[in-house]
Amino acid sequence: MAQALVQEVYQSNSLSSSAHFSNSKPILAVDDEIPTIDYLNLFHDDPDQRSKVLQHLSKACDEYGFFYLVNHGIPDSVIEGTLKGIADFFELTKEEEKREHQKRTTNNKIMWDQNSHSGENREYLKVIAHPELYCPNKPLGFREALEEYFKRFQDVKIGLARAISKILGFEESYIEKALKLESGFDVAAMNLYPPNFQSKGSTGIPSHTDPGFIVSLIQDVNGGLQVLSHNGKWINVYIPRNAFLIQLGDHLEILTNGKYKSHLHHVVVEKNKLRRISLATLHGPDLDTFVAPATEFVDGFHPPAYRGMTYKDSLEANGHGVIEVQSCLEQLRLQNHN
Repeated sequence: MAQALVQEVYQSNSLSSSAHFSNSKPILAVDDEIPTIDYLNLFHDDPDQRSKVLQHLSKACDEYGFFYLVNHGIPDSVIEGTLKGIADFFELTKEEEKREHQKRTTNNKIMWDQNSHSGENREYLKVIAHPELYCPNKPLGFREALEEYFKRFQDVKIGLARAISKILGFEESYIEKALKLESGFDVAAMNLYPPNFQSKGSTGIPSHTDPGFIVSLIQDVNGGLQVLSHNGKWINVYIPRNAFLIQLGDHLEILTNGKYKSHLHHVVVEKNKLRRISLATLHGPDLDTFVAPATEFVDGFHPPAYRGMTYKDSLEANGHGVIEVQSCLEQLRLQNHN
């Protein structure tokens, strides 16, 4: 019943449209529980403690599709240094230097732009983060901060893949191998959202899902992000300091044939008293990996619910470059399957 409800809401909220935000009454969101996962305890020496946290992760993936990640081992100084580097880029880099990265080609490794209208209010920088980092040369120290951050999160990404493989009942390298995550294509989207008195509408980014295995998010000012839950409610996200919000991506939904869901989310700026900076990293499969519902999730009661496609082709399905990491989940979903 819950899956049918969320599917109905998905279909009524076009991923390519921000019409439901174009008026002065944005969607009502509620404060609700979001699971918190203690990363290090997923690998605890005590099997009972490890089993308890794995069960909590299983519930988070089954019933939510997103969770906070704490005790992840990445020092606060690395996270705060990364957010400072992003802030310095937006503040210190000259406009003409930013515009060097504004051109859109299929081979973009770095992309900058800014939008200020009723459907989107943000300045953003997107860079390829893995398997090789591409980054603007300025400001001083920016590249080094990003390098350290992405290097450390790579271990967390693989650790989460192994933990999720376990709760699915497979060997821990299952997802890692299926999506070829060691050579996976990761894109970092760095966003600056204006305070509400400077915005041209209530929307920071319209509703969308994200491709890939998972999305990790950090931010310097809390609030703004809202996620659509399984039961059709929009939930306000308040990330604990120096924790991550982890959201399951489109390609984990496809691989598990819909067992796990990639959830719609959007950003609002209507209550922002301060500018807000976030870093969302989309951790994807290798570009050449063909992703389709795995045989382990397909049977007579659960026929394939999605078409298979290489990750690269799925990112380019709507004429976008791969660095734009745009979802085509609705196009891949087969009709008459919820």
